Amino acid sequence: MRRTLMALALLVASPASADTPSPYAGMTDRPIRALSAEQQADLLAGRGMGLALAAELNGWPGPAHVIELAGAMQLTPAQLAATQHLMAEMQAAARALGARVIEEERALDTTFRNRSVTPADLSARTSRIAALQGEIRAVHLRTHLAQAAILNAEQIAAYSRLRGYAGGTPRHGGPMPGGHRHH
Repeated sequence: MRRTLMALALLVASPASADTPSPYAGMTDRPIRALSAEQQADLLAGRGMGLALAAELNGWPGPAHVIELAGAMQLTPAQLAATQHLMAEMQAAARALGARVIEEERALDTTFRNRSVTPADLSARTSRIAALQGEIRAVHLRTHLAQAAILNAEQIAAYSRLRGYAGGTPRHGGPMPGGHRHH
């Protein structure tokens, strides 16, 4: 036991090998070091990036997948048109916010790069970025609420089934999305 503790202490205390590169080593060439090109593209395109999983995985459909599954869900032409409009509105709002996140990240990166960052500036900048990220998430989540209101209970159940979630129905006894009650 004592030998094991000593070996563990030596392992923890020994410095990392100088030959082991940092997992961040390749990121120093990025124009905005905190964002990959893919992250920037997702932000500029208004993609969901998993931000609405709380809704999606709890029985609140999203418009992109509803459009994909429109036939199987038996959407009416009016429902499809409303869903397409909802999707366009969500993407426009998310794109605008995403562009602002990128600009704020670029400004933050610049303050570190040119060594002009101050604690107060850092706090203000990260707060703005966090607020924008929260707004993007809220846009995506609100869109799931609006989408559910366009559909009926059978379509919501079909969506869940087609997406492979819990046999097609939410696992709760409360109101279903769209105001319908699940029993």
